[in-house]
Amino acid sequence: MRHLTTLKLIDAVTRFGSIRRAADEVALTPSALHRRIQTFEEEIGGEIFERLPGGVRLNAAGELVVDHIRRQIAETERLKSRLADLAGMRRGHISIACSQALTSSFLPKAISEYRRAFPQVTFEVIVADHAAAEKALIDYEVDLALVFDWHQMPEFEVMLAVRQDLRAVMARTHPLARENELRLRQCLEFPLALPTKAYGGRLLLEDSVARSSMQLTADVESTSFDFLKSYVLRNQAITFQIPVGTPADDLYEGLVSVPIAPRDIRDGFLYLGQRRGRALSVASARFADQLVRELNSSFDTV
Repeated sequence: MRHLTTLKLIDAVTRFGSIRRAADEVALTPSALHRRIQTFEEEIGGEIFERLPGGVRLNAAGELVVDHIRRQIAETERLKSRLADLAGMRRGHISIACSQALTSSFLPKAISEYRRAFPQVTFEVIVADHAAAEKALIDYEVDLALVFDWHQMPEFEVMLAVRQDLRAVMARTHPLARENELRLRQCLEFPLALPTKAYGGRLLLEDSVARSSMQLTADVESTSFDFLKSYVLRNQAITFQIPVGTPADDLYEGLVSVPIAPRDIRDGFLYLGQRRGRALSVASARFADQLVRELNSSFDTV
């Protein structure tokens, strides 16, 4: 499939924005890669890259070409997966973009269960905020997305929506740790360790305080949920997480999570989806079905 190799090379140049950097990635010389691109451009009758002093970027024709290329690559992977299933080999590769909340327990368990049944299927997990996950789906870089509080977009086809409330997470020794339910105002009286504003949980908090006289002040901010949990474990501080990210096991021994009163903060949703109109490979479709079953059995779905 020499033509497919050329398509993947063009995709690499697009992602890196540089023929030289892409050549290093694919183990070709820049001149050899440049010749492959020129040959392709001659075959389709026009240039697809603008040559810039610091690299290259797609022109208008190139945008159309690369979208077609990524569809072709995705369809080829789907075909390979189906052929493997017909041969009884059960091979495949699954790529998924997910919110950080899924990485501590839910997704590792789900992938482990899947690979026990299909050990020759490989996985790639990309931790991403809404914008990055959306772009990865559009660009065919991932097959599935499992993201909290997704802002709906035309290209996102929802397979399942799971209701998730926001919970306060703190050390077991925290003064509020024994409460059955907390008012948001109680939490704001203590130091806060918060995710940055790119994350759904932070957006829910910002929305709640904007509709009240309260103020939200982060003493510590981070893009790492692991850091936030470790921080509140060592301090009289509070962070926030959704139930799927606060498993009832010993991953974070010494922490507790307490629900926030529903009247203080609206629920968010965990969305499982794919790019609209895309036909998933056998392996990816099978894994999506497993995720739907597991989420349905654990949480309220809509």
